[in-house]
Amino acid sequence: MPIDPYILLLLGTVGLAALLPARGSAADVASGASTAAIAFLFFLYGARLSTREAVDGLRHWRLHVTVLACTFVIFPLLGMATRGLVPVILTDPLHQGLLFLTLVPSTIQSSIAFTSIARGNVPAAICAGSFSSLVGIVVTPLLAAALLGSSGGFSADSVVEIVLQLLVPFLAGQLLRRWIGGFVTRHKKVLGYVDRGSILLVVYTAFGEGMVQGIWHQVSPARLAGLLAVEAVLLAVMLALTWYGAKALRFDRADRIAIQFAGSKKSLASGLPMASVLFGAHASLAVLPLMLFHQMQLMVCAVIAKRRSHDPEAEADAGAETETAAARF
Repeated sequence: MPIDPYILLLLGTVGLAALLPARGSAADVASGASTAAIAFLFFLYGARLSTREAVDGLRHWRLHVTVLACTFVIFPLLGMATRGLVPVILTDPLHQGLLFLTLVPSTIQSSIAFTSIARGNVPAAICAGSFSSLVGIVVTPLLAAALLGSSGGFSADSVVEIVLQLLVPFLAGQLLRRWIGGFVTRHKKVLGYVDRGSILLVVYTAFGEGMVQGIWHQVSPARLAGLLAVEAVLLAVMLALTWYGAKALRFDRADRIAIQFAGSKKSLASGLPMASVLFGAHASLAVLPLMLFHQMQLMVCAVIAKRRSHDPEAEADAGAETETAAARF
């Protein structure tokens, strides 16, 4: 089961924030840079999303509605159900972070990668992840305001702030895609480093503020172990629901794979900037469950994807494709 190298960078950034948190004027500079980085990050998201692909993907609306329901309905309901674990297993801040985790959109890159490995419907995974990210820019802060409220460390004004900081840059990227889309595509690898660097800056700022505020004294090893156990159950439930639920809805095997991988994941890339905007100084505890869940979902889904690729159905589909290709010649 692979360990994402980026997770190691994130952990290193957390360690740096713990040892050398920004204070005073340096903290103001880091906060300003983090705000600019988040805006630029979502500008790039907008510039990358192909409007034509999104419109074409609407033809498979049943699949996308299913993924969105898993992401923004079933996940939050399960997150709300974990309230009964406070204070025996989880503390209030950890539960708020866990609940926030259930509100963020699905991933794009890893959903596509695992769907491809498992021989599923890759175009559907691309559209499903893109739709989820787009919807999440609006729905995630609204759900957070409704379910967390003032106890989450933010007010209704945060919804306006997230619109200005996330949605406006995203729409600007979409509007300018006609002129800069080619440049973004050609320099995808380099801009990918910019993406990840921006997220590392957000993590450093959030965890540094948490250190200065002293909120990390609220987390003990036993609480972390309890959080990991709860997240393992949450992931297992969603993986089962997405697979067997899609089967009950009569989706074919390729679509079920796309639904399982897109509907059971949560995006670290989208969740971290949103948490920084919504929670401010409390963002470090809010994103801790998301960081742990991100690595867990990668490890588990990597194993599932490899097993799915060797399913009898997958072998039969591959054989049928080979015969079809041979017949064309």
